[in-house]
Formats: sequence, C-alpha cells, structure tokens
Amino acid sequence: MNDITAIAIKQTKDMYKNKAVLIQFLMLPVMALVLTELVAGNETLGIPHLMFVNMFAAMFTGMILVTVTAGAIAEDREHKSLRFLVMAGVKPGEYLAGIGAVMLAASLVVTVFFGLIGGLTLLQFGRFMALMLLSAAASITLGAVLGMASKNQQAATGLALPVSMVLGFSPMIGMFSDTVKTIFTPFYTMQASLALDDLPAGIGRPALIIAANIGVLVALFAVVYKRAGLRN
Repeated sequence: MNDITAIAIKQTKDMYKNKAVLIQFLMLPVMALVLTELVAGNETLGIPHLMFVNMFAAMFTGMILVTVTAGAIAEDREHKSLRFLVMAGVKPGEYLAGIGAVMLAASLVVTVFFGLIGGLTLLQFGRFMALMLLSAAASITLGAVLGMASKNQQAATGLALPVSMVLGFSPMIGMFSDTVKTIFTPFYTMQASLALDDLPAGIGRPALIIAANIGVLVALFAVVYKRAGLRN
C-alpha cells in the first residue's frame, strides 16, 4: 500500500506541473458544455440534447486517457524512474494501481461535469458514472501498456495517438457503417458508446464486455512490465 501511495503522490505532482495535461482533461467537457447550450436540443436542427455530451464523453475516455497515461509511463521509463521502482521490488499491480488511481480520480471529476451538463436523472447519472469509469479504467490500462512498450514520451505519443484515434472514432464511424460497428463491437469504446446512447436500457452487458477488456489489458500490462521494466 505504501508503494501505491508513493507512486500516486508522485503522479499527482507530475500532472499538476504539466498544464498541457490539465488542458486536455478540461477541453472536451468545455466543448460539450458550449455545444449543448448553444446547439443541442434545437428542434429545427433535430439534434438530441445528449448528443454532444455522449460524443465528447466517449472521446475523452477513448482518446485523452490513453495518450496521457502512455506519456506519463513513458516519462518514467525515459527518466529511469521505472527501473529503480522495479529494482526496489514494486510489483506491476502496485505501479498500475498508483498511476491508475490518479488518472481515475481525474476522470471522476470530468465525468461528474459531463453528467451535470447532460441533466441526467439520478438513475441515468449512476449508470453514466459507472460506464464512464469502467471505460476510463480500460483506457488507462491500455495507455499503460503502450507507455510501457515505449522508450520515451515521443515514442509513446507516436504509438498511442493512432491507437486512441482508431478506438475513439470507431463508434462515430460505426453510426454510418455496419461493417465498422461489427468489427469494433468487442472493444470497450464501442460498447461504451452504444450504452451511452441508450442509458435507460441499462448497462449490464456492455459493462461485462468492458470489464473483460480490462482483464485482458491488465494481463498484457503485467507481461510488458516484466519485460520492459529493467530495460533502458
């Protein structure tokens, strides 16, 4: 527990110093707020009230969290911090829990903001929160895998950006292509998007699929951590 706390404190300080990361976390909720207030719900345009909230919420979990987490872990590798942690006996689960806790806490704040913008009912808000945090956990773990597989922040960005763009935009493309929708149905971003668009129907099945995604990614992270942790 002490190792997890120490890693979480370190990551919190790093994020606070990095204003670019804070801007990325705020950018999409602000855009959702502006477009929801000015455009959504307009009967003439025929745009649903929750369209921009759901769209930008899905993009936040599917894109921003992947790249930010990958960059944070690649920075530890680049500065040799990770090497010392591994030599000190920090386990993969402890490292991931420390980094993930900070990212998840930041995601919680953003998720509440999205939910308030959408004006959801109490039941819908609870489902929205659960779905978003599950998706956030999946993206954080994916970002951790990509960051661990990268030697430095530049390499992490080059790897995480295309992956996150494919996962982040596939639900939107799937709205117009049944083929894309079918291909990406097993992935957590597609499941999150489909569930967000129909919150009254419940999130049981999508939540289970997202949880399965997380399980696979956690196992993959453990493998990559053991292989990359002591490398330069």
